Amino acid sequence: MEFPSKLIENAVGELAKLPGIGRKTALRLALHLLKAETELTSSLAEALAKMRFEITYCKTCHNISDTDECTICANKLRDHALVCVVSDIRDVIAIENTGQYKGVYHVLGGVISPIEGIGPSDLHIESLLERLPNSEIKEIILAISPTMEGDTTAFYLSRKLREFEGVHVSNIARGIPVGGELEYADEITLGRSIVERQRQAR
Repeated sequence: MEFPSKLIENAVGELAKLPGIGRKTALRLALHLLKAETELTSSLAEALAKMRFEITYCKTCHNISDTDECTICANKLRDHALVCVVSDIRDVIAIENTGQYKGVYHVLGGVISPIEGIGPSDLHIESLLERLPNSEIKEIILAISPTMEGDTTAFYLSRKLREFEGVHVSNIARGIPVGGELEYADEITLGRSIVERQRQAR
């Protein structure tokens, strides 16, 4: 693809690095920004820079946040006795969009994957276990995508969580297909999976 300007070529090259953006789409975006009001380009650049450099993570659940405590953890109207464990921040957004869940979260930051060299110590598992003693937590929902790595992570967590008396562990119902990713599930199926979660035997 030939470009009349090196600046356009550089912009297209950077945009094409984004997931799901090919070079043709990147070119359309670049040309749109070129024609748009300068305020649009400036505000977009500023928003992206602020997001990248100023966003932080909740000290309790590891969700993205503007402060040390995310809005979900800080919300006293949420059920803090119910913790939904997910692998990724995108899963929090997907579950929140269902409108079915009123508890709080814990974001692992991935799943156990020996092939990729990711072990339990690379995830936010220890901080989850540290939340349990002397807390109001009564139930933990394992809402992890039912892939091989996801099931491995859920099994590992189940064994760890059995050590805590009075804490029930449940899995989301298998309305999510085996091998599926939570972020791609429709909101009705995902919401029903949360509501109809299955409690694990201790």
